[in-house]
Order: sequence, then structure tokens, then C-alpha cells
Amino acid sequence: MVNAFRAKDKSFYLSSMAFYEDQPKKKKRLEPREASLKAADFCAYQERSQQEVRDKLYTYGLHQDEVEDVLADLITDGFINEERFARAYVGGKFRMKGWGRKKILQGLKQHRISDYCIKKGMEEIDLDAYYETLKKHAERKLSSLSGQTAYIMRGKLTQHLMMKGFEGDLIRDVIEEVMV
Repeated sequence: MVNAFRAKDKSFYLSSMAFYEDQPKKKKRLEPREASLKAADFCAYQERSQQEVRDKLYTYGLHQDEVEDVLADLITDGFINEERFARAYVGGKFRMKGWGRKKILQGLKQHRISDYCIKKGMEEIDLDAYYETLKKHAERKLSSLSGQTAYIMRGKLTQHLMMKGFEGDLIRDVIEEVMV
């Protein structure tokens, strides 16, 4: 009888442990000084926008006035620079992922970057390299579209390049050049 009770007790214990494992763990609230140090490390790893850092500071349990004070300190110390972030973001997304201007602009707006910084960041894109990247994407996609009518191929190619963030007039020019 005792063994049956222990078996029951054990199963209850295990099921209650599973309940507690499913619950999200509460993070302890960091002091502004601790949060400032962690945010500095966060910014030192790679370029960050003010919005990314702001969101991170809120996860540390800081209040709005504390978050803004920490952000001001990080900006003063040079850990956060919106123009530098915009240039790095644009350069990286264009060179590494081959994104077009429209998609990059959308990403910068999601980071709540100012229009001035967006303009400065977009200067990172060389027009000749931009056109060559667009052409390279078009040729690569065109080689995967075989056995279809020219009309369907043109439509799929346009759709693919639009999703990459390129402008419609440039897409038309490249498609005319590539489809010859």
C-alpha cells in the first residue's frame, strides 16, 4: 500500500514540475547602471538602431525615463549612432543579401530611422553595382524558368525582382536586356 501511495505521489510531483516548467520565468529587473553596461555590450557587438536598444532596455525591466537616460548616455559615449547604423544596414543588405532600395528603405523605416539618416545610408549604394546586382538576380532567376511562355517568364521574373525590392522601371529595362 505504501508503494502505491509513493507511486501516486511521485506522478503528482512530476506532473506539477511539468506545469512549472511550462510557465515563463520572470526576469529580475535590472538597475539602470547594470542595464547600461549590458546595453553597451549589446551595441559593441554590432551596429544597433536606437529602437533596437530601446526594446532591449525595456526587456530589462526599466521604465521609460530610465530607458531614455541610458539611451542618451549610449549616444554620448558613441555606442549608438543612427547615421552609422543606416550606412552599415544599407551596405550589408545590399552587398550580402542583394536587396533593392525599396526593401532596404522599408527595413530602415521599421527601425524608425530618420529621413536624413536614410538618405545618408542610401548613398552607400553605387548605381553601377546596383544595376549589375539587379541584372545578376534577373539572369539567375531566368535560368530557373525554363519551358514556359515568354509572357509567364516575364511575369515571374518581374514578381521575383519586385520582392527583392528593386524599382519597376529598372526591372523593365533589365528584363528587356536579359530576355533577348
